[in-house]
Amino acid sequence: MSLIQTTPLQPLRIGPITIDTPLVLAPMAGVTSHAFRLLCKQYGVGLVVTELLSSHAIHYKNAKTFGMFDWNDAERPVSVQLFGGDPAMMAEAAQVVEAAGADIVDLNMGCWVPKVAKTGAGATLLKDVCLAQSVVKAMVDAVKIPVTVKIRSGWDSTQTTGIEFAQRAQDAGAAAIAVHARFASQGFTGHADWSIIRRVKDIVTIPVIGNGDVETAEDAKRMFEETGCDAVMIGRAAMGNPWIFADVKRFLTTGEHLPPPTLDERITASLFHLTTMAADPHVGEERAVKEMRGLITHYFKGFNGVSALRALLVKANSIQEVTDLLHHERRRSA
Repeated sequence: MSLIQTTPLQPLRIGPITIDTPLVLAPMAGVTSHAFRLLCKQYGVGLVVTELLSSHAIHYKNAKTFGMFDWNDAERPVSVQLFGGDPAMMAEAAQVVEAAGADIVDLNMGCWVPKVAKTGAGATLLKDVCLAQSVVKAMVDAVKIPVTVKIRSGWDSTQTTGIEFAQRAQDAGAAAIAVHARFASQGFTGHADWSIIRRVKDIVTIPVIGNGDVETAEDAKRMFEETGCDAVMIGRAAMGNPWIFADVKRFLTTGEHLPPPTLDERITASLFHLTTMAADPHVGEERAVKEMRGLITHYFKGFNGVSALRALLVKANSIQEVTDLLHHERRRSA
């Protein structure tokens, strides 16, 4: 019997939507496609969020962006994340994704990469909380589905505007707020300051989702305990590791870990990811193989020979080649 005190998992409620397991897959550009979201769903994540989609591209009917409208019923509930800094354009984009079947629409106020931030979108909105509030209000007024927001602590350490904005987001009608407890200027460097999540939790009544530096089940437990957050969001630690959600759920409820996935399980999951991506008519086999070259080795992190496998995978051009390489790895490791 485990001596670790367990953490009761309460369902997360966002507007009228009940999410039984309060664990969320973070939106990650180039990672959280339908294939990966579906894989994480199979391993117990409660809520999945799409890659960030440009409101500007939606307005101008960009074919590539509409090709990323890849969610389906198997993922529900699914949140679609949008970025942009114009209230009217964000309202329009929210209506478009609602019509396309999104359960929740999420405003990205956390992305710090220059190509997003320089447009006045993403974390740049934390520099102008009045404009940010206007964006949230326009989106809330435009759709019937819940509107949520994902923020950083602030743009930089000189001003923790994320805390002030959290109250403004609630006042504008946001149904939940996710807090990545780093400043935008940090990117993914340094350490997340979870006290920011606690401070946001203390001033709002809407659900707060904690994010940042959750790499293990123990981290998730500690975040719940230290911040009082209503759900935990996991991003980079889930890359090539969809099992993390099942392990977190087991650990929080029983104090025990699941056994680590076997090599066969890792091969099966990675090939599911690849073949499901390739089956999307907007992606196809050639593009899926190219995109998975950089993702697939995450499934084998820590295994002897992963560097050599990566060197071989970058030359693969078909699903069959990838499959053969992975099966060869299985035989080599037997």
